Amino acid sequence: MPAVNKDRLQEKIHCFAQFGAEEHGGITRLSLSPAALAARTELTKRCHALGLFVETDDIGNIYATKTGTETLPRIAMGSHIDSVINGGNYDGTLGVLTALEVVETLVRENISTRHPVTVMVWTNEEGARFAPAMMASGVLTGKFSKDAMLAVQDEDGVSFGQALLAGDCLGKTDNRLNPQDYLAYLELHVEQGPVLANENLTIGVVRGVVGMCNYTVTAHGQANHAGTTPMQERKDALYAASQCVCTLYERLGRIDPDLVFTFGHIACRPNIHTIIPDEVRFSLDARHQEPAILQEVVKIVRALPAQTANCAISVEEAWSRKSTLFDPKLVALVKKNADALGFPNRHLYSGAGHDAQYVQDILPSAMIFVPSEGGLSHCAKENTSIDDCICGADVLLHTLLDLDAEDTSIRDRYLSVGE
Repeated sequence: MPAVNKDRLQEKIHCFAQFGAEEHGGITRLSLSPAALAARTELTKRCHALGLFVETDDIGNIYATKTGTETLPRIAMGSHIDSVINGGNYDGTLGVLTALEVVETLVRENISTRHPVTVMVWTNEEGARFAPAMMASGVLTGKFSKDAMLAVQDEDGVSFGQALLAGDCLGKTDNRLNPQDYLAYLELHVEQGPVLANENLTIGVVRGVVGMCNYTVTAHGQANHAGTTPMQERKDALYAASQCVCTLYERLGRIDPDLVFTFGHIACRPNIHTIIPDEVRFSLDARHQEPAILQEVVKIVRALPAQTANCAISVEEAWSRKSTLFDPKLVALVKKNADALGFPNRHLYSGAGHDAQYVQDILPSAMIFVPSEGGLSHCAKENTSIDDCICGADVLLHTLLDLDAEDTSIRDRYLSVGE
């Protein structure tokens, strides 16, 4: 039975951890930064050494392809190599490196595949430098306008399009992930949560990505002097906003134990210690796989009183996304291979967004999760044991080989969507 090589994968992980390495561990490798460009160059060099044909599309995605024995659509695997600020060495990067190791195993072991096999690197998945997240996969699947995304600027006023040109990352339009040219897409990723680690499981068989809604709640008060305004006459926007947070926390917490919600961003104006705040805005991020649960969230948010603590309250939807269910046949193949290899596993949903959720709209897709120690991610302490990485890579390898035996019918119903 073919298997990936532990020493090779460990070397890959150690090598790529140097690009954007932080003094106290982890990495900062923002999209198209010098560190990210160096990582792309290293990946391309390794792909060429394996005899892969490397292409780049018009928004910077990399496609490195091993030829197949027949003229058939490609099977793609991959993830991203950009990070958040002070991120970890595994988020995204492990999906690229395990895909590369799978292809290297095919090359070193002289294993032929009928279908060409492509290692993909998505550009700007994190959105930490250029918002939004999953920008490139969003353009490819029609979620975002290409022109609008190329115009997005970072904090220094550099646009995404300018950064692509400066990094020599702007390729050809026709190199895209076109549904007629591909059979399926697989993405391995660290879980970024505690479920697998807490249950001593090795593999997460991902059913899909949960839907979410994101709202902005604003309390409108009146600025005034902090020392001279009697308490009963104040229109304190921060106090009103805090009451809204507490109300939402209590009511949302009663809906469903699987619902997660976060008040992650707050803006207080004028944010001066001697002035009563006149406007406070905060965000609500709520996630669940069932649309009906998210509708309950919306009802509760919309039911906030129009006035609290002498302040007007307004509610505005920032954005939302529907739950994504991955292709059932691919999910079943992942489960079959995890079982066959003897790896403890379970089905779960991803609470975080991934490129695969967008790709699922145009191609049959699936994800494989491996544990995040302590449930930690997006931080320097993010870690996955090499043994768990190997297990995930072996599931990826055998799922790929199963897909290679399939005919094109697995993706036929997707073709009209992608055209």
